[in-house]
Amino acid sequence: MLNNITIGQYYPVKSCIHDLDPRVKILLTIALIVAVFLVHSAIGYALVLGFLYLTCRLAHVPFRMLLKGLKPLRWILVLTFVLNLFFAADGDILLQWQFITIRKQGLLNALHYSLRLLFLVMGTSLLTLTTSPIQLSDGMEMLMSPLKVIHFPAHELAMMMSIALRFIPTLMDETDKIMKAQMARGADFESGNLIARAKAMVPLLVPLFVSAFRRAGDLAMAMEARCYHGGEGRTRLRVLKLGRGDLWASLAVAGLIGLIIVEGIVLPGGLW
Repeated sequence: MLNNITIGQYYPVKSCIHDLDPRVKILLTIALIVAVFLVHSAIGYALVLGFLYLTCRLAHVPFRMLLKGLKPLRWILVLTFVLNLFFAADGDILLQWQFITIRKQGLLNALHYSLRLLFLVMGTSLLTLTTSPIQLSDGMEMLMSPLKVIHFPAHELAMMMSIALRFIPTLMDETDKIMKAQMARGADFESGNLIARAKAMVPLLVPLFVSAFRRAGDLAMAMEARCYHGGEGRTRLRVLKLGRGDLWASLAVAGLIGLIIVEGIVLPGGLW
């Protein structure tokens, strides 16, 4: 399961999506999130799915990697679906059995919120898969640089966010190694009910926290040894510049949002 987490991982290949300016990719990811929240029909969700699939093909990232990243969230998706399915107070009754009542509005809400969560995870995973941590840090810092006039720590915040994203796969790999080491010594993480499995995961926390603090100390020492003092007077090896590809990508996302808005006006109910 730990190997299925794609958020924070970088897929190093050569593609037109990887070559886009990180500032543009961050802004377009936010625009894609807005587009997902504008969708209220099956046609709109089909447009978003087609856009993500086409982007994966252009980025040379296997689409199954985005789907694989959804596996750790399957219980959250199921819980989101079930909670919205059974807690709708209005709408036509589709099924009623004893104390269980499923209404049409509840089913629609369950589909809406589950698909929204699904596409939000896929969109953010696509950002990290096509953008290295250094590029993410530079892009976020440049986007937040206007806030420096009010003494906002843009560089420090961007550095913390990039380090957090960078260490997600590292901590997952460390957790996997600790689990395998304890399983070799007789630990059981797969049998029993959900509560028993949760209790079996408790012994993982102590060595994982120790490893995380050790890595944090090593990173701080390495940064001090290299005389790191923040972003004041810092230069970059690669200067960020907007290109023609950034314009085409922006137009593509704008076109997607436009299609979703037009579809919502022409077909308010869509295929629901």
